[in-house]
Amino acid sequence: MKRSTSPFRDAADKPVIWTVSISRLFELFRDITLEFDDQADIEPIHLGFEDAVRHIRERLATERCDAVIAAGSNGAYLKSRLSVPVIIAKASGFDVMQALARARKITPDIGLVTYQETMPALAEFQTTFGLQIAQRTYVTEEDARAQINELKTAGVKAIVGAGLITDLAEEAGLTGVFVYSSASIRQAFEDALELARLTQLEATRGRSFPVADTLRAKHHIKDLRGESAAMESVRQSVTLFAKSAATVLIQGETGTGKELVAQAIHRAHPLMQGKTQAGHPFVAVNCGALAESLLESELFGYEEGAFTGSRRGGRAGLFEAAHRGTLFLDEIGEMPLSLQTRLLRVLEEREVVRVGGTRPIPVSVRIISATHCDLDERVRQGRFRADLFYRLSVLRLSLPPLRERSDDVAALTEWYLKNALAALDVRSPANLQAEILTCLPMLTAYTWPGNVRELRNLMERLALFLAAAPLQALTPAFLKSIAPELSYLATPALQALPVAEETLQQVLQRFDGNREAAANYLGISRTTLWRRLQAAGDD
Repeated sequence: MKRSTSPFRDAADKPVIWTVSISRLFELFRDITLEFDDQADIEPIHLGFEDAVRHIRERLATERCDAVIAAGSNGAYLKSRLSVPVIIAKASGFDVMQALARARKITPDIGLVTYQETMPALAEFQTTFGLQIAQRTYVTEEDARAQINELKTAGVKAIVGAGLITDLAEEAGLTGVFVYSSASIRQAFEDALELARLTQLEATRGRSFPVADTLRAKHHIKDLRGESAAMESVRQSVTLFAKSAATVLIQGETGTGKELVAQAIHRAHPLMQGKTQAGHPFVAVNCGALAESLLESELFGYEEGAFTGSRRGGRAGLFEAAHRGTLFLDEIGEMPLSLQTRLLRVLEEREVVRVGGTRPIPVSVRIISATHCDLDERVRQGRFRADLFYRLSVLRLSLPPLRERSDDVAALTEWYLKNALAALDVRSPANLQAEILTCLPMLTAYTWPGNVRELRNLMERLALFLAAAPLQALTPAFLKSIAPELSYLATPALQALPVAEETLQQVLQRFDGNREAAANYLGISRTTLWRRLQAAGDD
C-alpha cells in the first residue's frame, strides 16, 4: 500500500486508513481491503495493544492517518490511547448466530466468550435448539485464557469468539469458531470511509470535489416495495415531489420507511440521475437523538473557541455539508424551540451562521423533514412553531402503516426473508412462497406496531433459525415459536387489553431488564419499546 508521507491534506487525496490486528482477523481485513482499495489508501498493521499504540504514535508525527480500524479488546485498547479516530468492528447478531450454528455441527456444548458483556438475547436461541451455551466475558488476554480453561474443564468442545479467543481456544486443544463475518468488517470499512470523507468535506468547503458515497442517497423509488394502492400513491407522490425544490414533510409511524422515501425523492430529481449526483449530497440527522447543544453544533457548525472542547479551526455543520443537495431532518418534531427559530432563519435567508461566529455562509439546501408525531397538535400546544411548520410542509406526504397494507405483507415477507437467507449464504427453499402463504393469516392478523422495519427484523431473525435447521419447513407453528409476539397484539382490540402491557414486562423479565435485547427480540427499536412502556405507564 502507498504511504502518505505528509500530515497535510490535499483535496484530491484518498482517505488514509490503517487496519490493526494480530489474529486471524488480519486475513479478513486483508481480503476486505481489496474491495476498498480504489477508495482509500489502506495499510495493515500486524501489531496489537501497546506495540500498536507505540507504532502508530511514532508514525503520526510525520504521516497522516484519517482513521484506524480494529476490533474487540484490541480496538478498545487503541481507542482509549490514540488521538486518531478508531473504528471498532463489531460482530452483528447475524454473525453470532451463524457462528453458533457452525459450532452446533461440532457439539451441542458450546462456549461463547465476548469482550466485557454477555448476550442475554441468546436465551431463546439455545432453548429452541436445545443448545448448551456457556457465556463468559473477558477484559485481558490472561482473563480470556482463564475463562477458556474453565470452559474446557466443564466439557465444552467449541468456543465462539473473536480472533484472540479462537486462537486461545485452539491453543487449549478446543475448536475455535470465528465470530466475524465479511459483512461486519465491510461495515467497519464503510464507517471509516464516512468519517474520513466527512473530515475532508470540512477541509475542502467551497471547492469542487466528489461527494463521498456515504453522503449519497442509497435508495431509490424501486426500493419502495408493495403493489397496494397505498404504495402506488406513495410512489406517484415521490415522482411528483422530486421535480420540485420545495420543502417536504413526511409523516408516518415508526418503521414505515420515512428516510427511504426521503432518499427516493432526492434520487428521483433530474439532477441526481447518473454521474451528476456526485456533487449533490444527501445528509441525514435525527433531531431526537442528540442533546440540544450538540444538535445545534451539528446542524450549524461552530467556530474555533465557541465552547470548551471545540475543534481547532472550527467545524462545518450539516447545512454546509449538504450544500447543493438535500438535508434530511428526521424526527423534526423533537427539535427544541430555540433551534426551531434558528432553522427558520436559515430557511428564509438561505445562509447559516456557525455557533460562536458572525459571518453568514450562503447555503443552497433542499430540506426534507420527517416525523412520527402529530405536528398540527404540537403547533396547537405551542411546542412547535407554526411558521416553521408551514415553511417545512409546502409538500406533505403521509406513509401508510403496514397494517393498512395487508396486500403487501406476503411479497414483503418473501423479499426480506430471501435477502436475509442470502446474507447467511443459505439458498431459499424452492417452495418458500407456498410456505409463506400458509403463515399469511398469522402475519396479516398482526398489527405490526414497528411496521415494515419490524417485518424486516423478524425475517432476519427467522432466517437465522432456518439456517440453523436446514430441514425445518416454515410452518405457522414454527413461526409462532420463533416470533411469539405474533400471538398477541394481533388486533386493535387486543392492544387495549392489560395483557399487552403485561407481555412487555414479561419480555423484559425474560432478558433480565435488558431493553436492547428485549427490543431485538420483539423486532422493534429501543425507542419504540420505550414509547410502548411509557404509554403503558411502565417507564
